[in-house]
Amino acid sequence: MEFEEVFSSKPRMKILKFIYRLGTLNVSNIARRINLNYATTNQHLKLLENEKILQERVYGRIRMYRFVEASAKAIAVQNLIDVWEKTSLNKNKKENKK
Repeated sequence: MEFEEVFSSKPRMKILKFIYRLGTLNVSNIARRINLNYATTNQHLKLLENEKILQERVYGRIRMYRFVEASAKAIAVQNLIDVWEKTSLNKNKKENKK
C-alpha cells in the first residue's frame, strides 16, 4: 500500500496518536475514543497491522493493539507523532505568551 493511502485517513491518524499516547489499547476502547463503530475501527486496525505498523495481541476474547517494536515503519510513525506534538506544543506556548 502506498504511503498516501495509509496516512490519508483521519481515523487512522487518530488511532495512531491514541496508541502512541496511551500504549496498548483494545478495539472497543479505540472505537470509543475516535467515535467510530467497531467494524470500521477494526478495518483500520487490520490495515495498519498489514502494514506492520501495529500488532495485535489476543488475550481470550480481548484483542489489544500496539506499535510493532522492531518495525521501521512503526518507529518512523512514532517519531513523526513525537516531533509533530512537540512542535505544536512549543508553538502553542509561544502564542499564549503574546
